[in-house]
Amino acid sequence: MSDSDLTEPAELTESLARQGVRIVAGWATNASNLVHAKAMPVARTADFVTAGAGMSPVYNGYSLDASIQLTPFHDAVGDLRLRLVPEAVRVLPGGVAAGPTYAVTQDGEPDPAEPRGILARTVARLEAVGLTPLVGHELEFVLVAPDGSALPAASWTPYGLSAVVDRSTLIGEIVEAAAAAGLGVEQVHAEYGAHQLELSLAPQSPVEAADSVILLKTVVGVVTRAHGLAASFSPVPFAGLVGNGAHQHLSLVADGANLFGDEAASGSADLTGPGGHAIAGILDGLLGAQAVLAGSVLSGLRLQPGMWSGATVCWGTENREAAVRYLAPGPANPHGANIEVKLVDPSANPYLATAVILGLALDGIERTLLLPPETTLDVGQLDAEDRAAAGLELVLTDHTAILDAFTGSVAEHVLGEQAAAALLAVRRHEGEVFADLDATELTARLRLAWTV
Repeated sequence: MSDSDLTEPAELTESLARQGVRIVAGWATNASNLVHAKAMPVARTADFVTAGAGMSPVYNGYSLDASIQLTPFHDAVGDLRLRLVPEAVRVLPGGVAAGPTYAVTQDGEPDPAEPRGILARTVARLEAVGLTPLVGHELEFVLVAPDGSALPAASWTPYGLSAVVDRSTLIGEIVEAAAAAGLGVEQVHAEYGAHQLELSLAPQSPVEAADSVILLKTVVGVVTRAHGLAASFSPVPFAGLVGNGAHQHLSLVADGANLFGDEAASGSADLTGPGGHAIAGILDGLLGAQAVLAGSVLSGLRLQPGMWSGATVCWGTENREAAVRYLAPGPANPHGANIEVKLVDPSANPYLATAVILGLALDGIERTLLLPPETTLDVGQLDAEDRAAAGLELVLTDHTAILDAFTGSVAEHVLGEQAAAALLAVRRHEGEVFADLDATELTARLRLAWTV
């Protein structure tokens, strides 16, 4: 445990000061997956924890064009307090420490639209029925110039050693800073696209796992800036090229047993009972959840067969084209059997996305939904006729259809009416304000929208 793993505000202040921290930042995410923050001098850390920093309730309505989308639940009147979570504060390079906040009213009541709180309440629902979830995140990003323009063309072998060697200093500094911040980076590799990298985080409890996503994005931002670069976390940084995913791996444990299989068995035959019901719930509610998991105006461009984006509503063992990929128990998976939800992209708020995935899994368990037959073929190679013959469907790609499917869905219920209203407000605004842009213009306009 590092010196920053402290819960007493006075002790935390002293620890951060000893480590050379001058500024403490507390972040709050919103429905657009923008990362807001308030910062205080390190000497005021205790005040940040107890009293918090003021924030207008409209923070959830900030859209990608910096405009504010109002809903019946938030406008210019009122105030929230962002209270720093002391045990989650971590030290970053440059004399800065950062951590999540939780939003409360001036009377101390939780903000029902706050994404982190929504995830915490969803986790509590699972724990109340004896389920312990763990989540591991993958972060994909493309290196670009500071203004978002493409880097010069270079030799780039997908998943190649040459890319790691070429960027070894940058990668090493990211891994080193991440480790210093207590982040469990388990793997890094060159991805399929040019100048595209992926970082994989160790599984954690869901709230802490989502915190780690924001912290790791911040580390990437600090290091890339120091190298005269920027990192694009856009779902589609460049039109017509490979997109970025933000896949989430999920395991569920009940009574000490992994619902997706244990070491004594192997293969998808383990998926009987609640584990299979959980996967069935995710598939059953997937289209209604797209507004949360991949709901930006850009997201539909990524969701194409053959792109390993989970564009087909099915599941399969090690099937990278399936919306849900099953990873069987055994020595190849040291963290145990799990499922990977491939649809998620970096425009999704990680707290809300995880809350929805958990909510869908719980819904499947509670309704004892029947697990569909496993898909063992490469569905990315099927044409429309073969897909129909196999009884398979694609996820939605039309932005309006994605948002319409959210209404009345399990995902909407998980978010609650205030967060759901904010999500629809910002996403519908994207569709309106960027409607006249073609794919090239749109990807350029939003290339750095989700960069920290």
